[in-house]
Amino acid sequence: MHSTQEATATHCPYCALQCGMNLRPQANGEGGVVVEERADFPVNRGALCGKGRTAPALLSSRVRLTEPLIRTHAGGPLVPATWEEALDAVAAGLARTGRAHGPDAVGVFGGGGLTNEKAYALGKFARVALGTSQIDYNGRFCMSSAAAAHQRAFGLDRGLPFPLEDIPRTGCVILVGSNPAETMPPALRYFTELKANGGTLIVVDPRRTRTAEQADLHLAPRPGTDLALALGLLHLIVAEGRTDAEFIAARTTGWEDARAAAMAHWPELVERITGVPVPQLRRAVEMFCAPSAAMVLTARGPEQQAKGTDTVGAWINLCLATGRAGRPLSGYGCLTGQGNGQGGREHGQKADQLPGYRKLTDPAARAHVARVWGVAPQTLPGPGRSAYELLDALGTDVKALLLMGSNPVVSAPRAAHVEERIRSLDFLAVADVVLSETAALADVVLPVTQWAEETGTTTSLEGRVLLRRRALTPPPGVRSDLEVLHGLASRLGLEKGFPTDPEEVFEELRRASEGGPADYSGISYERIAAEQGVFWPCPEGSPGTPRLFLDRFATDDGRARFVPVTHREAAETPDAAYPLLLTTGRVVAQYQSGAQTRRVAELNEAAPGPFVELHPRLAARLGVADGAPLAVTSRRGRAVAPARITDAIRADTVFMPFHWYGEGRANTLTNPALDPVSRMPEFKVCAVRVEPA
Repeated sequence: MHSTQEATATHCPYCALQCGMNLRPQANGEGGVVVEERADFPVNRGALCGKGRTAPALLSSRVRLTEPLIRTHAGGPLVPATWEEALDAVAAGLARTGRAHGPDAVGVFGGGGLTNEKAYALGKFARVALGTSQIDYNGRFCMSSAAAAHQRAFGLDRGLPFPLEDIPRTGCVILVGSNPAETMPPALRYFTELKANGGTLIVVDPRRTRTAEQADLHLAPRPGTDLALALGLLHLIVAEGRTDAEFIAARTTGWEDARAAAMAHWPELVERITGVPVPQLRRAVEMFCAPSAAMVLTARGPEQQAKGTDTVGAWINLCLATGRAGRPLSGYGCLTGQGNGQGGREHGQKADQLPGYRKLTDPAARAHVARVWGVAPQTLPGPGRSAYELLDALGTDVKALLLMGSNPVVSAPRAAHVEERIRSLDFLAVADVVLSETAALADVVLPVTQWAEETGTTTSLEGRVLLRRRALTPPPGVRSDLEVLHGLASRLGLEKGFPTDPEEVFEELRRASEGGPADYSGISYERIAAEQGVFWPCPEGSPGTPRLFLDRFATDDGRARFVPVTHREAAETPDAAYPLLLTTGRVVAQYQSGAQTRRVAELNEAAPGPFVELHPRLAARLGVADGAPLAVTSRRGRAVAPARITDAIRADTVFMPFHWYGEGRANTLTNPALDPVSRMPEFKVCAVRVEPA
C-alpha cells in the first residue's frame, strides 16, 4: 500500500454529513494514511468525530479482506481462491439459478454506503445483466418513510431542501427522533449556533439523549406516538389562530381535510396517548410559532415505524399550516443516516426506481434510461420487492443473492429469521471490505476497495454531490466493486456497458439522470472539486440548487399537498405477556451494523458491547443492579445484555443499541411490520418483557 500523492482532500466514509478531511501518508514509511483537519470544507469546518478520525484503521491488512474466499462444499470452510475462480463461481451460481428458476429467482441487495457510481452500476447490472426485478438496498431501512412523505407533499425527495448553514439562522427547530450528538457529532454545532443566535431548539425523543440535554424544551413521548404528537400540535395551532391563511391559499392544496383530521386530536387526548403534558404541547406551539422562520427536522425515530410516512406527513402539515416551507430559513427536512443514503436511492438500486429518481413504472422514464443503456425498454423488468420483503423471500422465491455493502444478519428487523433465510439460499455471493457476519455465510466472498482506495461521488444529506478521492493504492488481491461488476457482466455475455473507471460511470449516470427529478447532468468531477460539491437538481448549465421550493413545489401545479392523517397505534402494543416497549438506536463510537467500527480498537474501548437502558423504577421492580445481565424477549426472540440504569428514559420503555451480533443482537427482537407506502419496518417500537438473565 503506498500513497499516490502527498495529501488528498476527501470525505469521511461514514454518515451522511460526509465531513471533509485530508489524508496524509504516514511519516514512518509503512504505508497507510493519517487523517488531518480540512477546515475549508463548509459542512464540518475541520471537526471530525471519533469514527472519522480512526477510519484509516480499517485500511490495515490485519482487519480487512485481501483475497477472495470460496466455500468448496456445503458446510465446509471458506478458503482462499484466485479472482478468476471467484468471479467464475459467482457468475456460474447466478446464471445457474436464473436458468433453472427464472431471472427473478436471482436477487441483488445493495447498500447506502455505496458511491453513486456503484449504486448506478449495481442497478444496471441487476436489470440488464441479470434481468431481475429483485433488487433493493439497506437504505430502505434508513429514510424511506421521509422520502415517501417528501414525494407525497412536495413532489420531490431530497433529505434537506436547504443547506445545513441555514439551521443557525432560523428562529426555532423541532428535532424529532434524532440524536446528532451521537449519530453525527460535527452537526451539533449547527444547533448550538442556533441557540447562540437567539433561536430555540425543541427535541422530541423518549430518551433524554445528549442532544435532548441541549434543548430548550424536551418532549418525551411514548415510542410509536409521534404521529399523535404532531397532530396535537397542529390542533393547537389551529385553535389558537396561528395558521398562515395567505400561504395556505396561495401555495398548498388539501388543507380542509388535513385540518379536520388534526382537530380530532385535542390536547388532553394527545397527552393520554403520548404522555406529553398539555402545558408542554402549548409551550412547543408558542416556541415554534413566535419567530418568523422555523424548521422541523426528523430522523429515524418517527420514520422507522409502520406508520412512518403518515408520521412525517403530519410534521410536514405543521410546516405548511404555519407557512414554514418553501420560504427562506424555513421548511421540513430529514437528517439522512448512511453516507450515501441520498444518492444511493436516486440512481437505481431501489426496487422501484431508475437513475435520476425516475419511476420504474413510467414509460417515458423507461424509454430514456433504456436508450442510455442501449437496450429495449420492454426488456427492463418492473418493480421488485422492498428490502425486508426481498430478505423474507430468500430461499423460497429468491434462491441466489448478490450482496454488496450491507450486513443484514445484524441490521435487518427480525434478524434471526433473516439469518435463517440467508442460510437457506442455494447460492450467496458477498462483496465487502471485511468478513461481516453476513459475508461469513457466503459461498463466495469478494474483497473490495475502500473509500481511501477509490474515487467516486456521494450525495450528502444536503443534496450536495461530493467527490471522494483515491489517496492509496489498494493492497494486492483487492478489486473495486466496479471491477467486480465488470468481471461478472463479461462472464454473463456483456463485454460492454460496465466500465471500471468511476468517472466514465459518472458520465453515463449524468446522461441517464438528465431530465429526471434528481438531474445530475450539469455536474462533473471538475465542478465538484472546484465548488466544494454541487447541489442537485443541476441540469446542464445550471449553478445547482442549494435551496428547493422557494418559487414553487415540484408538483404538477407547483403547490404543496396537505395529506390528512390520523393517529393509529403501533403494530404491537404492550400487553400482559409483553408489558414494555423497546426502542433501538445508535451510540457515538459505533456505526450501523458495526462490521467496520467493531474492528477499531479505540472505538471498541469506548463502546465495547450492547446494553439495555432502563429506568431506576423498572430496575427496582425487577430487582436488577447496574451491569447485571438482562434478558429482553419479544415475540420474535430473546436478547441478553448488561443493564444500564438511568433516569434519562421513560419508565415504560427500554433502549438497546443495534450494532452487535450474538446474544445481544437488538434486531433479534424488532418487528418487521411494514409501512404500507414506504415499506419501512417498525424498528423503533415493539412490545417486550424484561427479566434478569
